[in-house]
Amino acid sequence: MAEYYVPARDSETEFTEKRSRFIGHVWRVETEEEAREKIAQMKSKYYDARHNCWCYLIREGNITRYSDDGEPQGTAGQPMLEVFRREGVENVCCVVTRYFGGILLGTGGLLRAYTKSAKDALSEAGISVVRQWARTAVQCPYNLLERMKLEVAAAQGVLGEIEYGADVRVNALLPAENWPAYEARITELTAGQIAAEKLGETFQAAPAEK
Repeated sequence: MAEYYVPARDSETEFTEKRSRFIGHVWRVETEEEAREKIAQMKSKYYDARHNCWCYLIREGNITRYSDDGEPQGTAGQPMLEVFRREGVENVCCVVTRYFGGILLGTGGLLRAYTKSAKDALSEAGISVVRQWARTAVQCPYNLLERMKLEVAAAQGVLGEIEYGADVRVNALLPAENWPAYEARITELTAGQIAAEKLGETFQAAPAEK
């Protein structure tokens, strides 16, 4: 299966521009129905706001929707959408709520403000990559712990739980195609004294370096 990117977690951010208050939210969603539900929740929560602009991208069916919700055409929903397109993030819903502060921002000012709000919310959420991973573990002496962390990073892996006992057990997710080289590297590094263990494979989200 091909890899793709999604928000790592839900987020909420806020800033003020010329007395207008912008509140940004990002969620990971799997269906259009989930996205619509999030939008409805924000419209209900911020019922007294001038605008609740939104966008979403759903991977299955390649569904893309957005709304300026009363702002001048092209100044809100579409610029928000472009933030996620540029980052390659899918299965995402974003709502930016604006409480009007009495000062007009102009089309350029609105475009910049809605773009910033979506960017801030995505930055706060973080990005995960969904792909095929090998679940791995290495049991090693404590003096090799930091080296094992470096080897996981070199293999583009994601460090998992570290279990402490008589020795230390380093759990990690590795891109499945990187497992053979990682296994060979651990064997080489320890002159065959330590073997990396493959516990299985999983198709899931894990933190991404972007």
